[in-house]
Amino acid sequence: MQILNLVLILFLIACALTVARCRDLVAAVVVFAAYSSVMVVLWLLLRAPDVAITEAAIGAGINTVMFLAVISRTGYRSRS
Repeated sequence: MQILNLVLILFLIACALTVARCRDLVAAVVVFAAYSSVMVVLWLLLRAPDVAITEAAIGAGINTVMFLAVISRTGYRSRS
């Protein structure tokens, strides 16, 4: 179980660094959603289901949708 926690925390650190350095806004939002999803798993492992449900609804759900809506309204085009 501790190895799983360590792997998840290392993934969170990698996601945070990736979001900070990412130049593509849509990719940054996707990585941020992955960060929030892993946080849901960590909250469940810490036996805090109420916080996990809140993180899933707000962090991985509403925030992601709002970020993508704002990006689409600004007329941003990715650098592909």
